Amino acid sequence: MTSSSQLIGKYRWTICALVFFATTVNYFDRNVLGLLKPILANAGVFGQDKANQELYYSWVVMSFQVAYAIGMTLAGRFIDWIGTKRGYAFSLLGWSIAAMGHALAHNTLTFGFWRAALGFTEAGNFPAANKTMAEWFPKKERAFATGIYNSGANIGAIVTPLFVPWMARQWGWQWAFIFVGMIGLIWLYFWFRIYASPEQKLKAGILSQAEYDYIHSDLDEKVEEKGKGERVPWSKLLMYRQTWSFFFGKFLTDGVWWFYLFWLPAFLDGENMRKILAFKALNPSFGGDTADIPGIISWTFAVAVVYTISTVGSIYGGWLPKKFIDGGMVTYKARKLAMFIYALFPLSVLMASWLGQFNTWYAVLTIGIACAAHQAWSANIFTTVTDMFPKKAVASVTGIGGMSGAIGGIIIAQSAGLLLKHFAALGKIEVGYGFLFIFCGIAYVTAWLIMHLLVPKMKRVEDL
Repeated sequence: MTSSSQLIGKYRWTICALVFFATTVNYFDRNVLGLLKPILANAGVFGQDKANQELYYSWVVMSFQVAYAIGMTLAGRFIDWIGTKRGYAFSLLGWSIAAMGHALAHNTLTFGFWRAALGFTEAGNFPAANKTMAEWFPKKERAFATGIYNSGANIGAIVTPLFVPWMARQWGWQWAFIFVGMIGLIWLYFWFRIYASPEQKLKAGILSQAEYDYIHSDLDEKVEEKGKGERVPWSKLLMYRQTWSFFFGKFLTDGVWWFYLFWLPAFLDGENMRKILAFKALNPSFGGDTADIPGIISWTFAVAVVYTISTVGSIYGGWLPKKFIDGGMVTYKARKLAMFIYALFPLSVLMASWLGQFNTWYAVLTIGIACAAHQAWSANIFTTVTDMFPKKAVASVTGIGGMSGAIGGIIIAQSAGLLLKHFAALGKIEVGYGFLFIFCGIAYVTAWLIMHLLVPKMKRVEDL
């Protein structure tokens, strides 16, 4: 029996795979710093004072996020203007070079410089990816396709803990940065060889007419041939509630993901150290391997577990609204219901710091659930842009939201640095993490409420 997907064609999923691998590479490069934080701290990169190391590290993280925010103000408009193929390629080439440049750094200032270069160039990934989804998928499949490509962030976060710390110990931390940067250059070859617009693939005989028609099957969208290259000014986009809905949704939730990405390894390593010190205080004559102390875990493996759970959330997050739509629910209701469900799961992280004192794996599980919910949320919040805006404005609006998310990340990074410095000086750093987890837990419900008030029915913008 021939399935409908076989009749329509599947070439659009090849394009989705390309974007998936680009996002995986993006997170290879992005994750290395957090994973090498203990090694870099011991090498004196962030200074010698333990409390100040947290603050200096937060400054390096912030340099990425400030540059990322600046890059987002330009990347979306640039990609809308220059086109998806060249825009994506320029971005990935730039961030691959910046990733390798970290090998030249030796202190907080120079790490901050290369981190800023990475942030500025990585700003192009999600505007380009979101624009690609809008060009290659109908509305009903976009959240699912977005969930798949966005799961590349999790794959990058799963794989890097398994080889980056080992590579740093064997060959030196510089080679870890060089290696992940070189991976991106390989992707460029496949991107230039495979990617083109649906119209170009149709003319070349690679895309079937049936699949082309399916991609453009939404009645409220038209193939925007005459609008290609047209740029919609931010001043006009900022007049719409739809833009501000995406702005605040990203502002409140992106910083949570940044926090997990850059501080999760340090949190888990700190949980191990807390248990080691507590055990040795009760057993002063202990001289065995610290790995044998009850409650000690491999934090690199734990990070991989967290992001493995997140991968499931990312893919399922795109599947659920599609399921609702296939069942007859209108698109905006399906999207909002799915996002509300996902907004509830991060509340589990409120117990992470408390549970960690009993068994670190309990904290790992709650954080994994929260990260899975974030990825499910992310797959849908990106898709709200393609639901509410014509294709010519998708990358620009994505850039606006990405900028706001980066600003939220800056605030989280500075708050984390100051809080953890304060509580580290008191010998109670876990209390600082507890406060940060409170924000991480309630951010999504707050964001959902604001988005619902701004765009109750997610009405599509038609007058751009």
